[in-house]
Amino acid sequence: MRLHYAGPEPEPIGILLLPRFAMVALFSAIEPLRIANRMAGRELFRWHLIGLDGAPVTASNGMSLGVELALAQAPDVPSLAVCASFAPEAALTPALLGWLRERAARGCVLGGMDTGCVALAAAGLLDDQTVTLHWESLPDFRRRFPRVDAVESLYEVDARGFSCAGGSAAIDMALDLVRRRHGEALAARVNAQLVHARGRLPASRQRPAVPPHLPLELRRAIGLMEANLESPLAIADLARRLALSWRGLERLFLRYLERSPRDHYLGLRLDHAHGLLLETPHRVLEIAQASGFASASSFTRAFRQRHGLTPSQLRRQQDRAWLSNGA
Repeated sequence: MRLHYAGPEPEPIGILLLPRFAMVALFSAIEPLRIANRMAGRELFRWHLIGLDGAPVTASNGMSLGVELALAQAPDVPSLAVCASFAPEAALTPALLGWLRERAARGCVLGGMDTGCVALAAAGLLDDQTVTLHWESLPDFRRRFPRVDAVESLYEVDARGFSCAGGSAAIDMALDLVRRRHGEALAARVNAQLVHARGRLPASRQRPAVPPHLPLELRRAIGLMEANLESPLAIADLARRLALSWRGLERLFLRYLERSPRDHYLGLRLDHAHGLLLETPHRVLEIAQASGFASASSFTRAFRQRHGLTPSQLRRQQDRAWLSNGA
């Protein structure tokens, strides 16, 4: 959490759980702190789980977790993390956003885990900051909050706040906290207990890069495609940017990926749309446009051909799964 802490032990950390939060991110953040307490033989860290109303909060996996406090009863803490995952917008009430602003005004350093930064950005607390969140949510987040510098790193920590991409990235951020507070030796012991492949730096990519064995021109082509999903480049224009002929680019894709540039580009756009359908409440037409389609009908046809169901059917399927898990 915050860069420096000079208060008494244990250091208190608040964790606000939004409905459908990422349980893997929560446990990945807490376990290194719990192990650090055990290894040190004293309580170095103490975490407080907070819910909107104090009732158990259901995670994205359908499991419910009890919390200690509601927003109104939450104590002042030096650091507070917002833990979210799917569709965080559903919890963004004026009361919650006002509560976050009030915490920031009182000096609390705020951060986000997985998609928790969506709540902080909606409250206007992240302008001109560098943050990270789960890679599937990055394109939509950048579109909605252009004043926030959102990057695809594992975690970010500075004097103004902190964030991590969720999943196992929360382990890396928690280990970094242990190291900064109590030294490299304790962090190494905690890491050994976690059997964690430590060594990932904050700026490490969340996803594997394009395989390095591919030719440089092909890797650059895929990078340009990924950077231009909303306004797709014409294949001929893509080839010109790479100083290749259209046929030369076609041969590269067919030889190494066994698909044409057009098919690969379309697949990237449709996979992007799949993530937006699951992660955001945007209308199908808005997601079609954000994925480079001129109409909802052309988007629906292409989406069904790739994923085997329409965008609306995917959302209904997700809703049924959520209800069957007891949400």
